[in-house]
Amino acid sequence: MQRNTKIAVAGATGRVGRPVVDILESRAYEVVPISRSEGVDVITGEGLDEALTGVDTIIDVATGPSPDQQAATEFFTTATRNLQEAGERAGVRRVVLVSIIGIDAFEGGYNAAKVAQEQAYLAGPIPVRIVRAAQFHEFVEELLKWGTQGDVSYVWNMQTQLVSARTVAEELVELATAPDADFEAHETTEIAGPRAERLVEAARLVAARRGEGLRVEEAPLDPSDPDSERYATGAALPGPNAKLAGPTFEEWLDATVPAGRA
Repeated sequence: MQRNTKIAVAGATGRVGRPVVDILESRAYEVVPISRSEGVDVITGEGLDEALTGVDTIIDVATGPSPDQQAATEFFTTATRNLQEAGERAGVRRVVLVSIIGIDAFEGGYNAAKVAQEQAYLAGPIPVRIVRAAQFHEFVEELLKWGTQGDVSYVWNMQTQLVSARTVAEELVELATAPDADFEAHETTEIAGPRAERLVEAARLVAARRGEGLRVEEAPLDPSDPDSERYATGAALPGPNAKLAGPTFEEWLDATVPAGRA
């Protein structure tokens, strides 16, 4: 692949999209950001044909607006179809998609929607490389806020191997810009952080860093939801062949969340 490759980033303004764009631009690639703020809509298709003109590769890191399984599935499958069809018309040669570790083990929700997205990409005309990532470091503080009730925050009972969003972005860029001979079409790989940990322990580190006296507890398992037990028993942990990369959660926290931040 030549250095003048034109690369489109779907979800360019999101958590992974921003560092993907930064890394590509720092390496002198021509980047086409795909987002509604740029006048390009992967759901309606508005602006897609124009945006993908001359594009060689798409990195898809777009996220759905809802965690609801039906809404997320509709978003992902519609966006995938539109990107594949417009990409084929434009002569796009490859796609790199970010996904989530362990989604095959779960029955419903956002994970099932991501499975549907992967299947839609694999059935499409453009070769795709799928990178399943562990939960992001940045995910922890969001869950802490969502679960707060008074002076207690209840977070998922979950084993995970947290990874930095920028670390994942770097892996996506490496695959997207790899020579043709090294691009393994339809291969799925995993990337995760350096070590396994319980989500509640990471959340307690964030709460302590914020210094607000918030108590953090694991939410009880929901006996009516089999996915609840799967999270607790390690279904979201990477397999033995996953790429493991830092920083650790504590290192990331030291660099990004100042002590006593409100």
